[in-house]
Amino acid sequence: MILFVGRLILSRWPTFLLVFLWNLSSGAVRACCGSVLMAELVADRWASLWTRSRIELSAAESYESPESIAVGKLWCARVVRKQSVSVHPGAISVAVSMRSVPPGRDARPGDGVRLQILGPLRLWRDGVEMSAGPRRQAYLLSLLLAREGQPISTTELIYLMWRDDVPASALNVIHKYIGVLRRILEPHLPTRDSGSYLHRRGSSYMFTAGPQMLDLVTFREQVAAARTALAQQRYEAAFATYVEALGLWHGSAGNGLSYASTAEPIFTALDAEFYDVCTTAAELAISLARPEQVLPALQLAAWMEPLHEPVQASLITALAAAGRQAEALSVFSAVRARLAEDLGVDPGPALRTAHQRVLTQQSLSGTESDANSDGGHAQARAVGSLVGRARELTVLQQSLKAALSGGTAIGIVEGEPGVGKTRLLEEITGEAGRRGALTAWGRCLDGDGAPSMWPWAQAIGTILDGLPSPAREQWLAGELGHLFEPCGDDVLAARVPLDSGFRFRLFERVVAVIGQASSQGPVVLAIDDLQWADDTSLELFGHLAARLPIGTVVLGALRDRAPAPGSELSSLLAAVSRVPGHRRLRLGPLAQDDVAELVSRETGRDPGAGAARSIYTRTVGNPFFVRELSRLLADAGGLTDAAAAQAGVPATVRDVVLDRMSGLDEATRDLLQIAALIGRDVELGLLVRVAGLDAESCLERLEAVTALGMIESTLENPFLFRFAHDVVRESVTATTPPSRAMRLHLRVSDALDETDSDGESIAERLAHHLWAAGPLADPARTAAALVRAGQRAAGKSAIDTAERQLRLAAHVARTAGLAELELTALSQLAALSQLTAVVGMRPMCGSLSLDLLERAEHLARRLGREAEATGFLCFRWVAHTQAIEPDRSGPLAHQLLP
Repeated sequence: MILFVGRLILSRWPTFLLVFLWNLSSGAVRACCGSVLMAELVADRWASLWTRSRIELSAAESYESPESIAVGKLWCARVVRKQSVSVHPGAISVAVSMRSVPPGRDARPGDGVRLQILGPLRLWRDGVEMSAGPRRQAYLLSLLLAREGQPISTTELIYLMWRDDVPASALNVIHKYIGVLRRILEPHLPTRDSGSYLHRRGSSYMFTAGPQMLDLVTFREQVAAARTALAQQRYEAAFATYVEALGLWHGSAGNGLSYASTAEPIFTALDAEFYDVCTTAAELAISLARPEQVLPALQLAAWMEPLHEPVQASLITALAAAGRQAEALSVFSAVRARLAEDLGVDPGPALRTAHQRVLTQQSLSGTESDANSDGGHAQARAVGSLVGRARELTVLQQSLKAALSGGTAIGIVEGEPGVGKTRLLEEITGEAGRRGALTAWGRCLDGDGAPSMWPWAQAIGTILDGLPSPAREQWLAGELGHLFEPCGDDVLAARVPLDSGFRFRLFERVVAVIGQASSQGPVVLAIDDLQWADDTSLELFGHLAARLPIGTVVLGALRDRAPAPGSELSSLLAAVSRVPGHRRLRLGPLAQDDVAELVSRETGRDPGAGAARSIYTRTVGNPFFVRELSRLLADAGGLTDAAAAQAGVPATVRDVVLDRMSGLDEATRDLLQIAALIGRDVELGLLVRVAGLDAESCLERLEAVTALGMIESTLENPFLFRFAHDVVRESVTATTPPSRAMRLHLRVSDALDETDSDGESIAERLAHHLWAAGPLADPARTAAALVRAGQRAAGKSAIDTAERQLRLAAHVARTAGLAELELTALSQLAALSQLTAVVGMRPMCGSLSLDLLERAEHLARRLGREAEATGFLCFRWVAHTQAIEPDRSGPLAHQLLP
């Protein structure tokens, strides 16, 4: 520690000497010495410190007089000549006046600056996100942005910022903040220049945005354009513009700012504009049969204002129009309960009407009409809107083309649960319907209570509904009617009698009625979830495939796991594969780029490479898991890398996993819970040791789990098993009671200790399990393991992970009263902070809070390690000096004196 600080001071001795003297000097001396210090920083030999020096100059200039700044310029020139530093000719004026453009050339307004107020306050310059400064300074900027184009008097600003607790220096603070904000927005702005955006109007300030600079201005411009298009009956253009405008919102206006109650109406009014546009766009989306495109904005609005009835009503209606009736009813129930609990009132007319529309299934999708009609209304979802399924969709389109041209085709789609089989069939049947084909669906149900031949009763019922009434009655009066009505009172006569001759005739009637329908136009049959179909339904599928009428396409979808296909289904697939025109597709997981696109479409937000990678890692590209996890993140307002990695498991995903686990015996569920706590990759040897089983028993129980598709063996290593999806593992982990989980974590750590605990792959895992074991683990063992894990992580440049491990180690040691271990962890944390400062990854003390430095100094003195204590004291002084905090660094400088 001391050696590091010593080298740092020696390498920059003029600067640190002046700072040290500055701390010991009187206030009068500091006024002149401040500029001298800044000049020394400008003349520093390290080119990487130029930007930092400029920032420090800008901060110092807020406190110093023009005379002291002039002294600083002269001193800077003298230092440059004395040290023979190679500096750009305009560097001195750049550093002191913050102007980098050539004299006479002004920076263009709006050039490279973007501001966000529709959500958390954010600021970018030239594509790089910048900090808006301290909390009150950022708050001042948000007020000016929210009132863009409107002057706000300093009196009102003071009231909005402090209300009744106004400091004597309030006006000066506002002037100082305005000056700093001007230089953040325009770093090349000459001293005392007001710039292009923050203008003074008498005793008021006003922010004026450049083109495409502020999202609030863009939002209002797009809404105005959409309303104009709507008034001109250009519905498509209006809808597209509304969707684009809604996509600018990322949460409540000024979200994250702790503004006073006096300013709340300003930001609430902005949110109200969002809610109004949401409800208007929802009505238009439903009339155009595209409710999916406004769902992200409606969900965001409903999360922002849970008791806003028009917004909640629009969300319920849009969900139902998108075919998500169960979710729509769930939203209504939640809102009704909250209204009763929070306000003691019943739902209003808008909510009741939306609820009734869901129950009665009233025309929620809007009516379809030709795209060239005068209304220009609804078009169904465009073909190709699927993500990552272009090849599969092309194959099915070829099958559809065969039917449209008088041929026949059969398509079988298989894959794991949630991979998008049904969605693919919906896409192709939707296209078939738009091209004039009659589409009929049959969906198989899970469970023994489902009626036999149920999928065919649905599909043939749809075909019969498309026939003229006399023909439909004639078919129902014959043997085909047994699909829908029992024969007499005998239960055994219901649905399909046992006589095989009758069964054959019934199958032929099905082929005949489909043939009659296809003679009038193409017919597309889709039978979903074939893995749940009864044996008779599978036989009919095979019979129809062998005698397919002209102009007919039959599509089927099935799971290839959870459950695996039974013998009857396997026989059907084998028979169908021999039919001419047969196509069999297996849907695999989405690629990472496709996951990013799906998240963007689902939430209306760009997830960024880091968040997309985290979501892909946790879901392994399963579309169902991707959608549910992205919705969870969007609802929480945190579609970031960190949020994607740390978010919990969506309830919908957890319910699916629990349903799969319900068929396992208790011993197998216990083994699955142990495997889930071990991690995504599970070594068989480790699992055997933790579970206390022999390898054969362990493998036998894993077979049942593998059959459900929850865990799978790896081809590259027969002794390694892997969870199919991280969210599946996390769902299993959530079923483990906390006390049992802690005991299992301790057993895992004991088993890991039997291996090479100092190995590269073991140290961090051991620390994780010991920490998760909580009070059951020896705190000294846990703290030591966390320190080793932090060292390993730092060696791999995983700085954030290393910092977290070392902080946990210090926490565990301090709680247990282990002073030596706590000091070791804090020393390692300080070394990590120094390392990141030297290589320029973070500013000094960027990863170490000053209270921890003070704690480390106290521990070192208590343990009699004066040299280490002095090092920590010096480190604290350097940190306060770099932050230009003379009131804090001064006393520390006095302590460092002999």
